[in-house]
Order: sequence, then structure tokens, then C-alpha cells
Amino acid sequence: MEKMDGLLLTGGSDIAPEFLRQNVPDPSVLDKDVDPKRDRWEFSALETAISRGIPIFAICKGLQVFNVALGGTLKLDIKGHNLPEQRDHNVQPLRNDRAATHRFPKVNSSHHQAIERLADGCEVEAWCATDEIIEQIRLRNNPFALAVQYHPERGRIYDELFEDFFSRLDTR
Repeated sequence: MEKMDGLLLTGGSDIAPEFLRQNVPDPSVLDKDVDPKRDRWEFSALETAISRGIPIFAICKGLQVFNVALGGTLKLDIKGHNLPEQRDHNVQPLRNDRAATHRFPKVNSSHHQAIERLADGCEVEAWCATDEIIEQIRLRNNPFALAVQYHPERGRIYDELFEDFFSRLDTR
């Protein structure tokens, strides 16, 4: 961890219930294949990355870990947000905050969980124009701590996100 130049948190199964900072009224909505060991490592790595001020880029589950680790909560099950056309095509129209560095008119967001209560210290940069689901946030007062609900690895239009993250890595 002390040699880490940046932290990339990727997608994956749901966060294990013991890491959620909220009541889980219906545990059946959570993935059965949660990975508490991975979650423990990611929460710890995120804390270290924030304290060291190194670049953080979080994708899908990574956004959820990012938000929960900083004190936010999740919508634990969103119906109709895991359709094939949402996964493979940029069909979700976005509204973007003017201050957002990276802005996209549409994204390929498919997921069954999303941010419910935004963590303290975070700002929303983009949200779905049709249902208000938060799609992109950043941590205030941090040189680069960006989290997205959508999957930038699925399309070339998102290359600028990765380029920005990689350009900030200290690879001396």
C-alpha cells in the first residue's frame, strides 16, 4: 500500500452487508456471492489513498464502495436498471453539473444498486436525466477522486477518464 501511486476500484458483486452503513430490510435483494475479504481490502485501500492524497478512480461497485466508505448509503435494489441495452449502449441521458471536468451526454449504465444518500464531502457531477440516479461523483478537496456508476471500460468515448487518471499517477 505504501508504494501505491493510485487506486482503481472496479465493478463486482454487491458490498457485503456487514460493510453497509444502513439497515438491510430484505437481504434477498443482495448478491449471494459477496466477497467480504475484497470489501475489507477496498475500504482500507480507499482510506489509505484518501489520507495520502493519491488519485482514485472508482467504477460501478467502486463508486458504491467509495460512497459507503465515506458514510453514504445505497439504494439496494433498483428495478429496470440491468437491461442489455443499458449495459452495451450509451442510452442513459445525463444531466451534468457545470463544474464537472468530464461530461457525457449519455452513458451505458446497468446496475441494480446506486447511491441513495451521498457521502459527506462528495459532490454530484452527473445524474440520469430520466430517474435522477447519480452516475458520477467526486470527493471535494482532493486532487483526483472520481467515481462513476457507469462502465467507462466499455466504450472509447470514455478514454479521457482513464487518460486523466493515468496522467496523475506518480510513477517515478
